[in-house]
Amino acid sequence: MSPDALVEDIAHLLEVWVAGWSGCRGYEKRKEGRFPAALRADKTGDWEYFAHDPSDDEFAGLAAKTAESPARILTVLTNDVQRYKFLAEQHGLTVTSASQTMMIVDMETQDAEDPWLPDDDLELAVSESNGVHHAVVHSGEKVAASGRGFVVDGTAVFDKIVTEPDFQRRGLGTFIMKALAAQAYSHQVENGLLLASLDGQKLYSHLGWDVVGHVLMMSASGTEGSDLSGS
Repeated sequence: MSPDALVEDIAHLLEVWVAGWSGCRGYEKRKEGRFPAALRADKTGDWEYFAHDPSDDEFAGLAAKTAESPARILTVLTNDVQRYKFLAEQHGLTVTSASQTMMIVDMETQDAEDPWLPDDDLELAVSESNGVHHAVVHSGEKVAASGRGFVVDGTAVFDKIVTEPDFQRRGLGTFIMKALAAQAYSHQVENGLLLASLDGQKLYSHLGWDVVGHVLMMSASGTEGSDLSGS
């Protein structure tokens, strides 16, 4: 399915992203009605629900499920941020993160060749385990940058693209993305998907990625707003 076709069916696109993100992290998945959910066993120990532009009634049902446990999270993909901030308040949820975006790219526009490291003191290690592709750049014993990817139905989902503070502004974020893209081409891939932080949005836009929508995270406790793209 092409990027344009995916964007025309954003509910399906969200399901593909949840499947790839859960695959990257080894999370159990299920459906809550028509909406995907993932068990964040390593973070909250509870379920996170995902929805694209739910109706008022659907939001009420998801909010009620979320409020059953302080560790649960409801994440909404939307371009109507104010509506869902209002609905969250009406249902006793607190918006804990509103700075992330979902982004998409046509993989044909991405470099398919293994990239070259910018410095001789850096070394790349790539691996694959249980369908998860890993790329890690080391500087001696230190991890300088890392990321992972998982392919679902022709879509490469990229996750945890991290450059450590001591190694930033050396092009390693771009390098990791290229290294993961090169691995993704071992599959039949058409699209790339990821969630981006504010800093990441600048990098991915430079690499040709487009914003699909904004990501709002909310919970009853107001304490579980971790960045889905990196944590």
